[in-house]
Amino acid sequence: MRERDIFAIARERMVKEQIEARGIRDPRVLEAMRKIPRHLFVDEALISQAYNDYPLPIGEGQTISQPYIVALMTSALELKGDEKVLEIGTGSGYQTAILAELAKSVFTVERMEGLMLRARKILDRLGYFNVAYRVGDGTLGWPEMAPFQGIIVTAAAPQIPPPYLEQLDVGGRLIMPIGDKLAQVLYKIVKLPDGSLEKIDLGGCRFVPLVGAYGWPE
Repeated sequence: MRERDIFAIARERMVKEQIEARGIRDPRVLEAMRKIPRHLFVDEALISQAYNDYPLPIGEGQTISQPYIVALMTSALELKGDEKVLEIGTGSGYQTAILAELAKSVFTVERMEGLMLRARKILDRLGYFNVAYRVGDGTLGWPEMAPFQGIIVTAAAPQIPPPYLEQLDVGGRLIMPIGDKLAQVLYKIVKLPDGSLEKIDLGGCRFVPLVGAYGWPE
């Protein structure tokens, strides 16, 4: 069997057993996760584990999230295809690719230039040119490109950085983990027309710390 077919079978199994079986139903999210070659975003030594049900290290003390968590966070954004999305923490670029497949445009911020350059190389190779990149403090967001209909944060902070709420469009969704460095709760925050916030608990999780002015110190 060709390598390409082996990975396609692994992706199909990942979607059925890890994602659909846990209640993710958004057909666009499922299709994106069937399509995007997750194995390209992990270190070569870990390729055989790329579609397994756990996060993997990507260097610099960072990780590529467990497939289910990627699917959960993405489906919570409720993307229809015409949105502008802010991603905080480019990391491996895998979540970025999923977003680029589902949204009109993606603005992604990563504080580690080496990770950003590696992710961009893969995303360019896959033809995702609706992504803009910035190296810097992700807790500041990307104010000049606001408002965003979706904001997804792939690192945990003790509280929501105020710039995210300022840059979130009315009706927009912010998905991020909140808590201490050991354990967090994944929240979906919706900005309502009157400016108030609806906060929905998506369950316990564990992410790397969000470092920056409104996160954890370096």
